Amino acid sequence: MASFLLDGDPVRSLDDYRERGGGQAFAAATQVEAEAVVGLIADSGLRGRGGGGFPTGRKWAGIRAAGPGRRFAVCNAAEGEPGTFKDRALIRHDPYRVLEGLAISGYAVGADAAYIATKASYAEEAERLATAIEEVHAAGLFADLRITLVLGPDEYLFGEEKALLEVIEGNDPLPRLLPPYEHGLFATNVQTGWQAVEAPSGVGQSGGRGQPNPTLVNNAETLAHVPRIVLEGADRFRSVGTPESPGTTIATVVGDVQRAYVGEVELGTPFSELIDRAGGPHPGRRLVAAFSGVANGVLPASRFDAPVSYEGLAAAGSGLGSAGFVVYDDSACIVEVARTLSRFLYVESCGQCRSCKFGSGEITRHLDTLMEGTGTEADIEIIGARLLTVTDQTRCFLAAEEQAMVSSILREFPEEFALHLEGRCSVPERRIEIPKLVDVADGVATYDLRQARKQPDWTYAEE
Repeated sequence: MASFLLDGDPVRSLDDYRERGGGQAFAAATQVEAEAVVGLIADSGLRGRGGGGFPTGRKWAGIRAAGPGRRFAVCNAAEGEPGTFKDRALIRHDPYRVLEGLAISGYAVGADAAYIATKASYAEEAERLATAIEEVHAAGLFADLRITLVLGPDEYLFGEEKALLEVIEGNDPLPRLLPPYEHGLFATNVQTGWQAVEAPSGVGQSGGRGQPNPTLVNNAETLAHVPRIVLEGADRFRSVGTPESPGTTIATVVGDVQRAYVGEVELGTPFSELIDRAGGPHPGRRLVAAFSGVANGVLPASRFDAPVSYEGLAAAGSGLGSAGFVVYDDSACIVEVARTLSRFLYVESCGQCRSCKFGSGEITRHLDTLMEGTGTEADIEIIGARLLTVTDQTRCFLAAEEQAMVSSILREFPEEFALHLEGRCSVPERRIEIPKLVDVADGVATYDLRQARKQPDWTYAEE
């Protein structure tokens, strides 16, 4: 199988990276016009690996064609989707490739500066990035492009691109109203959005007029694919994967499997093959469902042969997301799974949009009632009603994730909800933890157990 990202041993230094050909892609890219680099990425069919799957070349072209002001390039390494460990695995393996992809994207869109943002709690990844940035700056590897590392909070919304820009500017991770191509870093005189900011001296100023400073935001894995595409061409990248989902992705499988799995797979690989790589179910157990983080509909076991691609999982009623999958077997109460995942989204909702915070909270509260064995048909009706309105006038996709995830569980497992209306459950009670990953090592996934104590105002209850 082709390996574009995790091939060979981990890269330990800039010298090691350069011995493997590192830096050649940036040099090649800067020998041609920026428009040609954008065209090459568009021809490759590379799509965003952060969850949305937006065509990367189209995003780059949009930033070049956006309004006045300086350009910035941002790498989103603030990985926080439950069940996902791909960006951390990638950075541990080769942070230099991510930085080179970021530098190429900066050249392609005409960026004056670049940023890479990750969580302060990701200590190993932060250290590797800091060292790599220091090395490339000292070597002058990417010309005069300045790359700045930004460490942010653990909140789920830190990974949302508009909230990510807020963190880079020193604010809380509260999503702006406008997207980065309309309200970028250090924008001036922005009258709508979360907050108009005063730019540092000399930034974004032009004759006293406001500057939106269009800003490119790409996921770490997306950018890591770029150097290989520049050196080997679009056709090579398209030679693996599917026509709509070219290339490879780094997938994660955790939950009720014999060992946690993180590895690079060709897009279009059947999901059942990923289950096999994770050792399959525990002896005597039967897998019943999988979730692509908390961002998509449930994938029931009857559809485990679905291709791991944007179009393949969408056709199965789910989605690829960031290719982080959480699997549950027949020892897990699916209603409890729904309550746990819903509570995660409710707690992580920032509260700027009342429909999101109130709606996800109400859905969670009525799922609580069902789990307590005191639920009635009215609880199901209220959940259904809130699912219809939770996405009203929202700034980000968190509410849409709540809607897609909970409604799919109701649709796929109606018999489980019917049992809970009778005060019964099909399996013995088992605590379901949110699979927010702290680490994956030697086939063992470690969850952040503090998440169960996190409250809707982002504080933590005492143990």
